[in-house]
Amino acid sequence: MDSLPLPSQKSDQDKLWDIQKDDPHQDPHIVRINDIIESLQSYYPHADTALIEKAYIFSAKAHQGQIRLSGEPYLTHPLHVAYILTKMKMDDLCVVTGILHDTMEDTSTSLETIRDLFGPHVASLADGLTKISKINFSSTEEQQAENFRKMILAMAQDIRVILIKLADRIHNMRTLEFLSSEKQSTIAQETLDIYSSIANRLGIDWIKTELEDLSLKFLHPKEFHYLDEMIRSKKKERNQYVQKVKKIISEKLEQFNIYHEVVGRLKHYYSIYQKMLRQKIDFDQVYDLIAFRIIVNSIKDCYAALGIIHSLWTPVPGRFKDFIAMPKANMYQSLHTTVIGPYGERMEIQIRTSDMHKIAEEGIAAHWRYKESGKEVDKQYNQLFSWLRQMLEWQQELKDPGEFLETFRIDLFPQEVYVFTPHGDVRSFPKGATPIDFAYAIHTNVGHQCIGARANGRMVPLAYELKNGDTIEIITSKNQKPGKDWLKIVKTSHARTKIRQWIRLTEREDDIQTGREACEREFKRYHLNFTHLLKSGKIGKVMEDIGFNNLQDFLIAIGHGKIQISHVIQKLIPPEELDKKLKIISKKSESKPKSADSSSGVHVKGLDHILINFAKCCSPLPGDKIIGYITKGRGVTIHLEMCPRLLETSKERRVEVSWDRTKELSRSVKIKILSQDKPGLLSELTGAITKLKSNIKKANVITTGTQQGVSTFELEVKDLTHLESIINHIKKIKGVIEVSRIKM
Repeated sequence: MDSLPLPSQKSDQDKLWDIQKDDPHQDPHIVRINDIIESLQSYYPHADTALIEKAYIFSAKAHQGQIRLSGEPYLTHPLHVAYILTKMKMDDLCVVTGILHDTMEDTSTSLETIRDLFGPHVASLADGLTKISKINFSSTEEQQAENFRKMILAMAQDIRVILIKLADRIHNMRTLEFLSSEKQSTIAQETLDIYSSIANRLGIDWIKTELEDLSLKFLHPKEFHYLDEMIRSKKKERNQYVQKVKKIISEKLEQFNIYHEVVGRLKHYYSIYQKMLRQKIDFDQVYDLIAFRIIVNSIKDCYAALGIIHSLWTPVPGRFKDFIAMPKANMYQSLHTTVIGPYGERMEIQIRTSDMHKIAEEGIAAHWRYKESGKEVDKQYNQLFSWLRQMLEWQQELKDPGEFLETFRIDLFPQEVYVFTPHGDVRSFPKGATPIDFAYAIHTNVGHQCIGARANGRMVPLAYELKNGDTIEIITSKNQKPGKDWLKIVKTSHARTKIRQWIRLTEREDDIQTGREACEREFKRYHLNFTHLLKSGKIGKVMEDIGFNNLQDFLIAIGHGKIQISHVIQKLIPPEELDKKLKIISKKSESKPKSADSSSGVHVKGLDHILINFAKCCSPLPGDKIIGYITKGRGVTIHLEMCPRLLETSKERRVEVSWDRTKELSRSVKIKILSQDKPGLLSELTGAITKLKSNIKKANVITTGTQQGVSTFELEVKDLTHLESIINHIKKIKGVIEVSRIKM
């Protein structure tokens, strides 16, 4: 029984891999505009050929007189790029952009001109290409190269921008011999680090392999030509081997009525070179130069073919991989096995369906799928793959590839932005990151002293969100210090940790100072000199008795109210002498007028005779649940228990406080009244407030333009009950819509 052909013909990519091909690294022929149109119409019969011809005429005029280093007219380059795009099955707008792609960079053509003549879609693609072309790849270190790759993908919101750039790079690499050896090495290394990896990620295998082989040719010419010579010298022998193996496989598959196609291919030069380096072997020791691919019609036939192959030749243990039952995270599917071939050599065989083959060879250029080859993919990427799989299903329902492409927008790294340092290095940050995040990524001191930033030479605020491709410069001052408000705008854990560490350190210093001041003030009342007692070692002994090893922790505990100073003094003064001093102090306090803190109306647990302040941010009233916060040089500040400002502070500096119900106080509070805008209402509001014996300190009334008014009053009230009584009374006034207390 003869081998039956599959429904689809062998693709251009298969031909590139076919073992019969002499040299895959040369341009096949001179490209003319008719070649481009013919190739495009072969898969896209409704393409706008008039637009393509218009782009050809425009590009020819724009590049008139320009010559490539090869001596050819410059126009040959954009035509080759456009032709490569048709081999990638791209739409007409993408091909038009390929023809025009250098006009904005190498001629006086503006983006506005492209938009006016060829429409917004072509202009958008051309603009995206120009932005990527301006990136200076200043480093080839692995991490930097990875960041560059991600930056390009992130900047190109339309995936066609990447595909045009890859087509541009392929043709430039094919004609690289006309540049100096130094430029050849630089461009080849950039191609290997950046563009071949991008092609790999997008699953376009034929572009990846060609770029890798061409990079090898110019980076290591001796090794490349050695491989080329060795491979060519064994061409006849290799072809005979391929034909023999193909015949054996085909005859066996035919016996089981499995429709198939068998392709023998030479592993590409770069992979052979890498294997020789990795295993430290010579070319003659590379026994698996040839790989075979069996393409069948169904998944059932894949497994049937695998069983047949294993019945023919002994499989190598540990070398079988089932990517059909368990596809890679990049959606690649195939069966891989290595067997001991007819001459005792190792032989790699891949088995897949025609659909799997198309995805494996052409990747996103054929089915718009995203591929991350050979790398572990996290949950975020898995979600992206699921989305792309759904996009594939939609695309299959569309007859017009252009229609799908025009609506296809992708952000491959939605949670990351990539920016430049002034030296050209790339740094990765989470989306929403600010110059403060950037500053701390450079150095902790740069972060602490950051007072401003420039993005692309323009001053921006510290809350500015970094954008892909920004060049960020940090402005510092030795007088600058981090603020707690920075914690609200930074995104990186590194910056947040460093800011918190600084805040804790400075708060610790404040706590030490607060504890020292409290000791000095209280010791003075007992005619004791804290500093002298410290130097004499007496304080040290007391510290040891109560479980402290160092002065700093002891003073912090004093400042936080965890240790009462009176307990320390009791250990320093004998009981009889202490009683005498207490009587003297008591008489003095009775003869003196009340101090400000004694009339504050607030008790602070563990601390006596300390200055009391009320926080303006929340204006606590007697009856409210309150917490005290120890502040340097300002005693204790009283906040509402749930005050947002208090919740941002260090818990160690909070102290327990309570209202002194024996004191009659008068505290300020603000209320807001939303009401109808009608004559006489303000008079009613003020009358209700004064009737309930509250003094109005300030009043502000505005109208909203919707026949409503907003009135803000600052009142003096006795306590929370007094305020609630005023609010309830105001609510009863006709025309009042809402009354609320302003706590911030």
